[in-house]
Amino acid sequence: MSSPFILVVDDEPGIALLCKRLLTRAGYAVETFTSPREAVTFLTQHQIDLLLVDIRMPEVDGFEVIEHTQRLQPDAAVLIMTGHGTVETAIRALRQGVDGLILKPFDQGGELIESVKQAFADSQQKRDAARTQALRPLFSVTESLLSETRRERLPDLVVNAICDQMRCPHAAYYQQDASTASMELLASHGRTLLQGNTVNGLIKQVNESASPLLINLNGPGDPAIKAHLSDLELGAAILVPIVRSSFRIVLYAAREASESPFHDSDVEMFQILARQAAVAMENARLYAELTDYVRKVEDSQKALLQAEKMATAGRLSASIAHEVNNPLQSVQNCLHLAGREDLPPEKRKEYFDLARMELERLMLTVQRMLDFYRPGGTSQEQIDLVEVLKYVLNLMSKQINESRVIVECIFSENIPKIMAVSSQVQQVFINLILNAVDAMPGGGMLKISARPVKDGVEFLFQDNGPGIPLEKQSDIFEPFFSTKDRGTGLGLTVSYNIVTAHGGALELLAERTPGACFRLFLPAGGM
Repeated sequence: MSSPFILVVDDEPGIALLCKRLLTRAGYAVETFTSPREAVTFLTQHQIDLLLVDIRMPEVDGFEVIEHTQRLQPDAAVLIMTGHGTVETAIRALRQGVDGLILKPFDQGGELIESVKQAFADSQQKRDAARTQALRPLFSVTESLLSETRRERLPDLVVNAICDQMRCPHAAYYQQDASTASMELLASHGRTLLQGNTVNGLIKQVNESASPLLINLNGPGDPAIKAHLSDLELGAAILVPIVRSSFRIVLYAAREASESPFHDSDVEMFQILARQAAVAMENARLYAELTDYVRKVEDSQKALLQAEKMATAGRLSASIAHEVNNPLQSVQNCLHLAGREDLPPEKRKEYFDLARMELERLMLTVQRMLDFYRPGGTSQEQIDLVEVLKYVLNLMSKQINESRVIVECIFSENIPKIMAVSSQVQQVFINLILNAVDAMPGGGMLKISARPVKDGVEFLFQDNGPGIPLEKQSDIFEPFFSTKDRGTGLGLTVSYNIVTAHGGALELLAERTPGACFRLFLPAGGM
């Protein structure tokens, strides 16, 4: 870290030389002038940390030098020295924001050094107080930036925040294009730095250096850059870069030539604001990625659900054909008998009534089939889970009987109705029953029990098959994992996702043997 730089201005060469010797010995970098005008010229080209100036000088009054310093380098500390200390001098020094006063002659020891140290401390304290005061309204700005999750709106919000917090009429938001590496203007207010290639190069330079840049028209700095500010009728500008792995941004703030210049504390404030803007941009990016991921997962879940539904429907073809074929044969027989010419009118009416009843039963079966196949139907309704299970068992009766599986149902009384998507609950029941039937190819027993529990209903599906091997139990709900040779590996995954979406739970009770036992819980309130 470089030593603090002190500018000494005193028309007495002996005093100036004494100050330089004492301050240099104390570790400070020092430059002295006996001409106030030369000192002011030096201030326009070099950065200083403290001005040590005599008050009474014949050419230019010391307070005028202080005014120039505060205008050109407002963050520099100021210490005045005088051999004519009066109350009026002290009052004027306080009004001009001077950080300390020392009377001449001072000793050869530490009086001057202590005064310089105290001036630095007082100046820092004033800057800290001003910074704390300025930070307070920044909290509300940060909250508004972080609450915005739409990336396309953030550049405008950031520019507005710059104008408010930096008290400037000109601001801009530049972002590096990922494909061309050029800096593009995404949002602005007032005049921007896009009028010439050299200015564009300045933005690129700040972006590549990753360091902030402060330029005051009447202060130290690159003459070419100050010339550009003058051409744009600007008096001061700050550029702050934001470098992240996913984006690079340069923020810009500028004031008119007639307004007060920017201080070092303004740069610090701007950097804090820039960091908050970077966090907001990163949050918005992550939110967009998360939203996109969730949308893809939802689409995959829908496709998975539909794929398993169609696979299950294929396995139910025999049962469905049985349900359709029986009433069709009955209708055919009734119509054949009703067509006999020697049949009494009463008997013919009886056969027609039977045919109509069978057709209505057939229509109801087909309607239920359509409800099962239909991909939509995700609206919740109040359903009786026991009735839904009985319907599923009736639908699968032929397949269950042909597999020589006996189903025993034990239902408690007062099982409450729940809010759920009926077709999805049907699919969960079908998948659990089919898994149990497939696990017992030589026949067996499937015991289904249902009882009310706190906040919902609990079902247990217990078969007496070989059960699920211990090493495979942790994977049974994973997609495409199956213990059967021709299984899709999707049934339990889809069932688990359906139950979870309803706020319920589906789990394997490994301790319940023989066979496999699945516990299904569905809440009364639904999803």
